[in-house]
Amino acid sequence: MIIIPLLFFALFYLYPLFAIFSLSNASEIAAALIDLDTWRITAFTFWQALLSTIATLIVGLPAAYLVGRYHFRGRDLLRALTAIPFVMPTLVVGAGFSALIGERGWINIALESLNLPTIKIVNTLAAIILAHVFYNTTIVIRTVGDYWSHLDPRLTQVARTLGANPIRIFTTITLPLLMPSILAASLLVFIFDFTSFGVILILGGAGFATLEVEVYRQTFAFFDLPRAAALSLVQLLCTFALVAIYSRVSSRMTRVLNVRSSEFTQKPLRTFSQKLFAFIITVSLFVFLLSPLISLAARSVMRLEADRGQRGEVRYGFTFDYYTALFENERGQAFFVTPIESIRNSLLYAGATMVMAISLGLMSLRGAPFATKQSQALTEIASQRTLAMTAWSRIVSSVRFVLLGMTNLEAILMLPLGTSAVTLGLGFLIAFRTFITSPILIPLAHTVIALPFVVRTLLPTYRAIRPQWRNAAMTLGASPFEVWRRIDLPLIGRAVIVAGAFAFALSLGEFGATTLLSRPEFPTVPIAIYNFIGQPGGLNYGRAMALSTILMTVTGAGILLIERLRVRGVGEF
Repeated sequence: MIIIPLLFFALFYLYPLFAIFSLSNASEIAAALIDLDTWRITAFTFWQALLSTIATLIVGLPAAYLVGRYHFRGRDLLRALTAIPFVMPTLVVGAGFSALIGERGWINIALESLNLPTIKIVNTLAAIILAHVFYNTTIVIRTVGDYWSHLDPRLTQVARTLGANPIRIFTTITLPLLMPSILAASLLVFIFDFTSFGVILILGGAGFATLEVEVYRQTFAFFDLPRAAALSLVQLLCTFALVAIYSRVSSRMTRVLNVRSSEFTQKPLRTFSQKLFAFIITVSLFVFLLSPLISLAARSVMRLEADRGQRGEVRYGFTFDYYTALFENERGQAFFVTPIESIRNSLLYAGATMVMAISLGLMSLRGAPFATKQSQALTEIASQRTLAMTAWSRIVSSVRFVLLGMTNLEAILMLPLGTSAVTLGLGFLIAFRTFITSPILIPLAHTVIALPFVVRTLLPTYRAIRPQWRNAAMTLGASPFEVWRRIDLPLIGRAVIVAGAFAFALSLGEFGATTLLSRPEFPTVPIAIYNFIGQPGGLNYGRAMALSTILMTVTGAGILLIERLRVRGVGEF
């Protein structure tokens, strides 16, 4: 059974990447590397990711402290709401911020009604950073907050007894212990910001281009596939290097000293200052994270009409016309695909993705014990003191490390996390150009993207099953299939539902790879939203808002289901 996920991985991940390599020869890659535009785009990609990461830490660390050190009413709801933006499609986020701070957004409407000058944030770097913070704050809250909740408070109590002030306690005890989690969260946020596509394309406009956006433009605007492939290689090298650093840093998080249960470390809010701090953080997060989503939903049922009278006011009224227009082809165009058909296409793609990702994920579990043993062997080899080793033993250990790493199934299936969706879509476009008109390529690409999340959801729960239960069943004569059906599958049932919801939500909102693979006759909801936003007219903009609201509702319900069914204590972020 393990061979099927490996074959899928080789055919639909490695082969498209090798196809990108084959399209670019050495001279084209060299030309792309020495081009000043490449360096300018690469520098901006790093710069916007760095600024976004710093801003995310500023917003997320106080909230991480709150959820990590205190238990209070509404804490679980706060964690769930902060997780919704993480799986929200980029087009929905772009539409939400456009409805809030855009030229026709609610803030500018309010400013105009007060005869105050309007603001222009869309198509600026500030809008990009704001959207990235909106997306990735939950990474800091969960990674650092969960780590913080397991630190033994007796360390700080002893320091306080010895006369240390709060600042000295934090800088000399708490911060060094938290640093692995902070670095891991920062690197993960940086990777997501580095490979950002929809946010840059929608909120950045034509004035900003990252490597991801430039690959898309070279493919569709200039039809220069060799240069797009060369830029993809540059991005692959950068992202794989970042993922390697992240894996090294995140492995240090398992070496926490004085780990205690969160039931012991967390305390209730007692003092007025603690309650005030919790109130400010909670309200600020709710306003920041929910304002774009509420603005989006409100804009989908409000018609704005400019009054051409002397006062130049903006009138608005309640309407469902934008939702009814999803079923209409008002111009009677022969090749027009109604928006409701894009919803059907997305549901079909998401359903196929969920089935394939869950099937491959369950097959991958059969290799989990083997992968665990290999991971332990890798750790033992890596922990050897190389200074005391002979040259020959170093060579032998290096070879063992590489071979064992290649057989670590979990590590192999995690590789797509270090590959941007646009790069994967370009690889599909090149490798499977004979089948490019087939709609099956989209759910296949979505499955590659969703599979790492599915495996990381299923594997911790599967590893938590006690081997004695399986051994007892086999002793009583149960076959391996019966053990799997009667013991393993019932115990991981909730994790399967969570993984399926995750894969379904990711497929519904996937935009990067779909942009390159989608056909005009089979658009998805994100593609339809992007097309409507780029077209003039209030009806097209209203359709985009309506589709975005529907997509937001479905993905939001999915993440709430995930939070409700997630197995506590064994799940991974």
